[in-house]
Amino acid sequence: MRRTDTRACLAPCRPRRSRGAGRAAVLAVALLLAMQAGIALAKDPAPHYAFAVIGGTLQGSADEALTQRLLDAIGRDSDVSFIVYDGNLKSGKEACRDSLFETRHTLLETSKAALVFIPGQHDWTDCGTAEAGSYDPVERLDLLRQTLFADASSMGQNPIPLARESEVSRFRPYRENVRWLVGDTVFVGLNVPGPNNHFLYAGGRNGEFEDRVIANAFWLDHAAEYAKRRGARAIVVLVQGDFDPERYERPERFAWLRFGHRSKRDGFMEFKRSLVKLAETFHGPVVVIHQDDDRSHTGFMIDQPLRNDKGDLVTNLTRIAFAPRSPQNQWVQIDVELDKRPPFRVTVRDVPKNMPLPAAPTLPSHNENAAPPMPPSMPAVPDFAPASELPPILPEPTPSPSPDSGNGVSGTNKGNGNM
Repeated sequence: MRRTDTRACLAPCRPRRSRGAGRAAVLAVALLLAMQAGIALAKDPAPHYAFAVIGGTLQGSADEALTQRLLDAIGRDSDVSFIVYDGNLKSGKEACRDSLFETRHTLLETSKAALVFIPGQHDWTDCGTAEAGSYDPVERLDLLRQTLFADASSMGQNPIPLARESEVSRFRPYRENVRWLVGDTVFVGLNVPGPNNHFLYAGGRNGEFEDRVIANAFWLDHAAEYAKRRGARAIVVLVQGDFDPERYERPERFAWLRFGHRSKRDGFMEFKRSLVKLAETFHGPVVVIHQDDDRSHTGFMIDQPLRNDKGDLVTNLTRIAFAPRSPQNQWVQIDVELDKRPPFRVTVRDVPKNMPLPAAPTLPSHNENAAPPMPPSMPAVPDFAPASELPPILPEPTPSPSPDSGNGVSGTNKGNGNM
């Protein structure tokens, strides 16, 4: 009787392979590794690109041709992927008429490069003043949402797709809050206007302000989550208002005990806390760009002024405050190359002195004597849970191809404007 070797049954049995089969397997693995190495070597580096930031260039009808020349000058730079017009299509003294906004909208559409418009103080919050026509500011904002922010893409002759917060059903009115992706950088545009984020001191519920605070906090939370899921390496947030980041108020447990000794309410308080949360959630560099109320410096200022509730400096958040000496003849250009240190480089560019004014475009005329329309009522925004509990991810717009795409920002006060 033959004895069976029970040891062979205690471990998985492996079929014998010939030497030729083994060599073939080793050769296949080596070939696969070589192919993977070749793919890794052939992978394109992080893209390098630039974008331009302008704002407040239109203080009157005389500035329309100058602004178009500025847009034309920026459009000649092939490295500039897009332009951000960061607030104030008009001055505070111009009436907030439909025809004026239509004229300025048509002007921005002439830009060769894609152009993203961020609403500012003079575009809606100041419209209630007598010299601006005594309009209802909220109704004027609603007009901008239905006109300048009606499209799914940016303005300009070569538009880029945008994700709008209005695609989230709970925040359907907020078409002006946008997000787009270029290279490995997520860009966010928010409606945060000066001088105090449209915080009103009148009695009762400050409805517009309170609802927009919730919407803005949600959009920043959403951007952080989107950036992490996309593997993005930087986030850039653009707002018009100078949010005074050096002033950071900590929550007071017994503020009600002070009765009538209250200081002026900081309308940007919630926005700054949302920025701190964004920088804590997303560990890459976060850059915040806004108009500067003080034009005493040479074009822009770069610093890291924001602190958290513990008083610690938020080290991965950088602020760029821009204020060119001649807004109609200069723009702030930010070059992005995330593989370098610093990844963001800031310069002031000049329109070439010999560049002539463009031929007057066919712009809608605006009748300054027309009576202001009756303001319609705005749809109410319901109360929501905290933004962190609302994490839906929107369908991603197809990003436009860009040339190149980080920790740190460097700046040069004066750039070479020759083209």
